[in-house]
Amino acid sequence: MPVLTDEQVDAALPADWQRVDGTIRRSVKFGAFLDGIAAVQRVAEAAESADHHPDIDIRWRTVTFTLVTHSEGGITQRDLELAAQIDRLVGAP
Repeated sequence: MPVLTDEQVDAALPADWQRVDGTIRRSVKFGAFLDGIAAVQRVAEAAESADHHPDIDIRWRTVTFTLVTHSEGGITQRDLELAAQIDRLVGAP
């Protein structure tokens, strides 16, 4: 799968996602710690099914999802698709 250009990523990047150091990233603040953990579980199951796994950072009620296709060395369509799926699973902005 080809690495997308910055322009392609910017044009397709879902709301609240940002390009950061060659990745795409979104942080979500939840009402309670366990709400964030439940969201991580939903995302983990979807990622496992897709065989495409985000980096996930949990800080109390804030969960940050970071996507890049390591095997391709950059952001690909798979990352954008998983970003959209994450939005559906945790709530779009």
